[in-house]
Amino acid sequence: MKLTKLIFATLIASLFFVACDKKEDVVTPKDTTVNGGEVSGVWEKNSTITVKGHITVPAGKSLMIEEGVTVLMSDTAIGQEILVYGNLYCKGTAAKPIKITVPENLRKPGLFPRIWGGIICAPSCKEVCLEYTEIAYTGYVTTEQSPSVLAGLFKGSAGEGLPALNFRNEVDGKLIVEHCTFHHIGEDATYLEGGSYIIDNNLFYTLGETGGDAINLKSGSVTDICYNTFFSPNTNALKLSNSGDRVPQCNPICYNNTLINAGWRRPSVKGGGIWLETSVFAEIYNNLHVNCRFGVKFSKADTRCVYDYNYYYGYDQETVNNFQSTTKDVVRGPNDIGGTVAGENDPKLKNFPLNFDKNSAVFDPTWDFHLTAGSPAIGKGTTAFTRHFGTTGITLSTGQTFKSPEPSTTIGAWGVN
Repeated sequence: MKLTKLIFATLIASLFFVACDKKEDVVTPKDTTVNGGEVSGVWEKNSTITVKGHITVPAGKSLMIEEGVTVLMSDTAIGQEILVYGNLYCKGTAAKPIKITVPENLRKPGLFPRIWGGIICAPSCKEVCLEYTEIAYTGYVTTEQSPSVLAGLFKGSAGEGLPALNFRNEVDGKLIVEHCTFHHIGEDATYLEGGSYIIDNNLFYTLGETGGDAINLKSGSVTDICYNTFFSPNTNALKLSNSGDRVPQCNPICYNNTLINAGWRRPSVKGGGIWLETSVFAEIYNNLHVNCRFGVKFSKADTRCVYDYNYYYGYDQETVNNFQSTTKDVVRGPNDIGGTVAGENDPKLKNFPLNFDKNSAVFDPTWDFHLTAGSPAIGKGTTAFTRHFGTTGITLSTGQTFKSPEPSTTIGAWGVN
């Protein structure tokens, strides 16, 4: 049954939220099937919403997904898309995260099944907030009939693998991605084309079949990216570029992230960690690189870029050689830590085999990336920089304000345990 047919039958006056300067009190009943079309209002906590067909959040409307909701994208043949012209809020909690996935019986074999198309936002979308939300099995390759192609969204052409999340409002757009998990993604996990963002405390793993980055930024993007963990992105954990000629200049501040095994599965040599491209003005601090294909790469980026107080470890000599500043396009800061011999500067992770196959994208959820006592990465970072949103934060129309976490001199995302 289409959500629009349920409006008068499911009015609950006690449940509402403010978005787009309007009150919305449409509440979808628990354990409902949505047969495509326009959606807005509230998907009530602890529900299972089975989605058939493509769905659209219309301009001027918002969809609020509450804690504990499981959204099952159940049409495996059409590459389902969630198109957002209005606003989207996913308000999961640590105890009750939101899951946007596919039914187990419809999951295709392999690490990158590309079952559905992801969340694709139009320029009219002003706010997306994802908290404690898991997104999996995206990367569907568009056809001429794909809604995003017909609407001219994302790249607007057939044959493109869709990211899990595409956001593109550089004028006044606001994006929050906190405590989320992106996994088994066929292409980029996020492809962000303008707006103000805070992206922190997320886990990205098993990303990109033959290409793809965890966070892919374009011009117009002003963001703080911190305390994220990236395992085995096909190409880069962070691809930072000012391409697209949008205003303002792409200006990310990236600190206290942990990057593991990035870049090795790319069929041809390209990125492999953090890549500064095309006039981006980036600041890169306190990031822990473990067995990544390269260090920070610099390719026609803004000369004001800063990259320092980062830590590099490689268990084999090839990896160590690739984070030296003598390697083409690789840059290093004066306070970076990175030896010249395989196995030097063991970061002393609590539970991760440092000799794990760097070409494998198989993630073990029992791994623990905390540092242990005596790690040479403790106290070697810096806090002497200014975040975009550390003081004023980003305030959404819901009234909630998010601020970027404080940096730590303990390098990486996890601290000491």
